[in-house]
Amino acid sequence: MTALPDARVNKNLEGPGVRARIQKFGGYLAGMIMPNIGAFIAWGLITTLFIERGWLPNSTLAGMVGPMLYFLLPLLIGYTGGRMVHGQRGAVVGSIATMGVIIGAITDFATLTGTPMFLGAMAMGPLAAWVLKHFDRAVEGRVRAGFEMVVDNFSLGIIGMLLAIVGTLGIGPIIAAIVSVLSAGVNWLVTAGLLPLASILVEPGKVLFLNNAINHGIFTPLAAIDVENTGQSILYMVESNPGAGLGLLTAFMLFGPKSLRASTSGAIVIHFFGGIHEIFFPYILMRPVMILATILGSMSGLFVATITGAGLVAPPSPGSILAYLAVTPPGGFIPMLLTVGTAALVSFLVASALLKFGRGSDDSEEEEAAAEMFEALGDGTAVLGSDITKIVIACDAGMGSSVMVSGQMKKRLSPYGVEVVHTPVDQIPADAQVVLTQDGLVDRAASKVPASLVVPFSSYLGDPAFDRVELAVREGLLLTATGVGGEPHLATPAEPAPPEPAPAPVATATKKRLKKRLDPGVLPRQNVKLDLTATSKDDAIRQAGRVLVECGAAEPDYIEGMLARELQTTTFLGQGVAIPHGTNEAREHIKSAALGFLQFPDGVDWDGHDVNVVIPIASNSNEHVALLAALASTLADKDRAEALRSAGSVDEVLDLLTPEEE
Repeated sequence: MTALPDARVNKNLEGPGVRARIQKFGGYLAGMIMPNIGAFIAWGLITTLFIERGWLPNSTLAGMVGPMLYFLLPLLIGYTGGRMVHGQRGAVVGSIATMGVIIGAITDFATLTGTPMFLGAMAMGPLAAWVLKHFDRAVEGRVRAGFEMVVDNFSLGIIGMLLAIVGTLGIGPIIAAIVSVLSAGVNWLVTAGLLPLASILVEPGKVLFLNNAINHGIFTPLAAIDVENTGQSILYMVESNPGAGLGLLTAFMLFGPKSLRASTSGAIVIHFFGGIHEIFFPYILMRPVMILATILGSMSGLFVATITGAGLVAPPSPGSILAYLAVTPPGGFIPMLLTVGTAALVSFLVASALLKFGRGSDDSEEEEAAAEMFEALGDGTAVLGSDITKIVIACDAGMGSSVMVSGQMKKRLSPYGVEVVHTPVDQIPADAQVVLTQDGLVDRAASKVPASLVVPFSSYLGDPAFDRVELAVREGLLLTATGVGGEPHLATPAEPAPPEPAPAPVATATKKRLKKRLDPGVLPRQNVKLDLTATSKDDAIRQAGRVLVECGAAEPDYIEGMLARELQTTTFLGQGVAIPHGTNEAREHIKSAALGFLQFPDGVDWDGHDVNVVIPIASNSNEHVALLAALASTLADKDRAEALRSAGSVDEVLDLLTPEEE
């Protein structure tokens, strides 16, 4: 059976490589735009409905278009960019500084004309937050008791004022000039009919998970300027056109390997109507030559769009045909449908030809899969489950997520004699046969132990990767990074195996309490905080870090390590629980092992998940392992997990987290 490669190996790349740096920078730009896409859509809909050329012309309501374009959208971007760097304080100072570049780029206040400062906001928001962050670090611990609020408020106000002045007099006009040059260049490409050539760079970039950076970091800001001038923009269609992916998937559904055809129809629905373009990336990674189909399809679509004058009034996010229909201007439906249809048709024809219209593909695919199976055994990219004796669970610091996963896998694999250990990703032992680690840490793990099989997972609780590993060990099957195959049958003579003796009956152990209370040195009663509130994830992490600092387990700098760890990979576990902890480098700021328990009944937005319980960790050894193992068991039981989230006393929390043994 032909298996699709895991496209996520190209996501969250680590290291000094050019592709990793570009992806990280692009992801940062997209991170400022994507949370505010709803505001862009609202502005686009108001534009297409109420401007003079709109569906329902209304001069009063159309009066919102200019202020939203010049003030609301840039301020949201600056706020988000500042918040990414320095939490709520960064968001506020980022907004103040962004106001400066907005004013500096307006040439006529009476008619509200000038350059919308999207790119200026993407620069000033993070910059202002960075300056304030370093000031806060410089004065931390030096402010006299009782003057903290005065210093916090006035430092933010003064730094914001100075940066707003700099933005108005210097940075704003400079960025306005840069944007004018970029806009003129794009307009020249459109006028000269050369815009379709952008697909040569855009389509490969999408497969490397630069799609959001390309679309929302580059095209969306420039397209908004076009909409102000002409009422629509073709730039919204450069990356987001769902036609090319539709053609590729349709070709695979009709002419691809038979083992993939049944699932491809579902992928078409997810891609074309759901707008999730990542669904077709694995099909290209399986056969890289198929990128030609999406390049030529996208180029053809843009060529038709240029000729017919197609365009959209707002970013179609996600890139679904339904989103396209929602943001198409009056009179633009036929050009839009021709653009999408042409891209789909050309992509389908090219992909079908590359698949040879299905002739002889299945036999060769099966032979290729068999060959790859044996080759994988030789180069370390696969291992037989029956040969596995040691599995390493690795996370960045080796004290949080790896402990959780390790506790689960020990229970599952102990009957088969497999040793399971947890370590920081940079300290993986050389004798590790299999390494389980988060998606974003795969490259670091592979560079540390290149001869080991690295299996990625994305969820700490119940990830399919855990099931695959157990299945391979239990059945003696071939384990790869993203799947399980049949056990290879080598053509070697063998004598008939003697019958195995019947296993002796084993007494069933009954569960009993290990102890009625946790070691007070690990989770002291004063570290359990109930009925708290937090304004943001960063605020919750800072509160959690202060619990560790106040009990003497960590130095104040450890809190910054906790925030830095969250930027690498989320510490959200599931069932409303997060376990923030520091990076591996931050462990030098740990004095002793301790944990905390912070309950937020109203919830905290944790990267789109609602978190009610935050358990901060400070540990240089294994004192906290028993508690996290108990936590994993608690979260596996929905009733106990709910009880933990709504616990009303310290004793109730400690009872729920009392370890048990079997």
